[in-house]
Amino acid sequence: MSTELNAIELEIARNRLTSISEEVGMALIRTSYSPNIKDRRDCSAGIYAPDGELISQAEHIPLHLGLMPTVIANAMKEYGPENLRPGDVLMTNNPYLGGSHLPDICVITPVFAGEKIVALVATMAHHVDVGGITPGSMATQATEIFQEGIRVPPIRLYAAGELQRETLALLLMNIRTADKTRGDLMAQVAANRLGTRRINELIDEWGVAGFHRAGQALISYAERRTRAAIQALPDGTGRFTDYLEHDGVEEASIPIVATVTVRGDEILIDLTETSDQVRGAVNCSYAVAESCAAYVVKTLADPTLPSNAGLYAPITVTTRPGSMVHAEFPAPVAHGNIQTAQRIVDTLLGAFEQFTGDLVPAASSGSMSMVTIGGMDPRTGTYFSYVETYGGGQGASAQGPGASATHTHMTNTRNTPCEVIEREYPLRVEAYSIARGSGGTGANSGGDGIYRQLTLTAGQATVVAGTSRVTTSPWGLRGGSDGQRAVVRSHTNEEVRERSSLSKFDLAAGESVSIQTAGGGGYGQS
Repeated sequence: MSTELNAIELEIARNRLTSISEEVGMALIRTSYSPNIKDRRDCSAGIYAPDGELISQAEHIPLHLGLMPTVIANAMKEYGPENLRPGDVLMTNNPYLGGSHLPDICVITPVFAGEKIVALVATMAHHVDVGGITPGSMATQATEIFQEGIRVPPIRLYAAGELQRETLALLLMNIRTADKTRGDLMAQVAANRLGTRRINELIDEWGVAGFHRAGQALISYAERRTRAAIQALPDGTGRFTDYLEHDGVEEASIPIVATVTVRGDEILIDLTETSDQVRGAVNCSYAVAESCAAYVVKTLADPTLPSNAGLYAPITVTTRPGSMVHAEFPAPVAHGNIQTAQRIVDTLLGAFEQFTGDLVPAASSGSMSMVTIGGMDPRTGTYFSYVETYGGGQGASAQGPGASATHTHMTNTRNTPCEVIEREYPLRVEAYSIARGSGGTGANSGGDGIYRQLTLTAGQATVVAGTSRVTTSPWGLRGGSDGQRAVVRSHTNEEVRERSSLSKFDLAAGESVSIQTAGGGGYGQS
């Protein structure tokens, strides 16, 4: 049967499937327990073919959305689709299957027509704790995956519609914030269940063959459009090296090297010269690298390209197993997507800039800038875990100045409102503002970063602050100046102390942590 649909049928199918993905994502947000999901929206959702091929996704977090097809495909292979039955729900957070880091748990629900799997509905959400050596499970100083939390292979959370209580109990026993994690997991299950119901409604209307035909037509359409967009780019090859400044354990200059080639309607990206995997937690899975590549290509070629498997078809990414961008067991990975993904993007943009004219913007703040604060809340006698990534300055471009105080590139979350922070945690927001003047100057100025200071109001807590561009700067382009560097400080009874870009320290009641994120680079001579 032909997979082609006419233009009207294609648009109807695209909107119907996208609306399901968006509804699944919104259901997760509205029913979750932790502010990290319900307020910050640190989650993603999509619809996949039985083998994990991406059909449709909600417009959530580029990093999640780019790697979910890999982790889902590998999870299905490892578990075996023949072992699944109606009512089953899988979960996993194993980064070596192509995931990101342990707090990102992927919940996968197969959709059956009779006894046959016809689709998968999946959500990924960042849980505020999954165990490990620090509250929040984002230790920078981890030197092996076992220190980062509990690692879950693809296992059934539900079997034939029944919650596997012993499995859940084992998971929650290893987690500080068990109530939040349980609630957020159940929200993922419920959101997937809604997606399953919506897909069944489509199948009732279109039939199984019609549903498959629509999915394949959308993928084919996306590939045609992507190849046409790449064809419009100049052919050429560029090579660029950028650096991470900290390996999680100590300061270091760690090269990420990219060679990109545009040849006709295909793009080849080679990351094999990147540093070997390092001791600390800035390693990442190969799926993270592939996700970054797809994001950069879509950004430069045509931001309106459909995000499904067709987008990836003309892009070949080569990584080296055992390198920092293709980490192997037992490398720690907690900050691989927080720091390294953003630097991969900077490196790829630097390589493309060498032959694509004025398409590439200056560097943005260069980090998702995550701060976690956790410990025992003396008000309740239970653990709390504050988790948030902070925006920064966007790099300017030939089209205009960069935005200020915004999430850029592989992240797309909101902030946690100050009122929510002070209601949910023993924390007080002392300051929250735009770091005026931190963007680079030029014909178009880079965006400014963010400044926030948080004070612990009771008890004791552990802080993990992970940012970047503390000892390096977001680079400007075409004569524009670099953006200002980031700064992390601890404010204790003894002193105000500047900290490294990846740091861990303790606070007592009345003490604070502050972070100013980097500004974006400027573009063009003033």
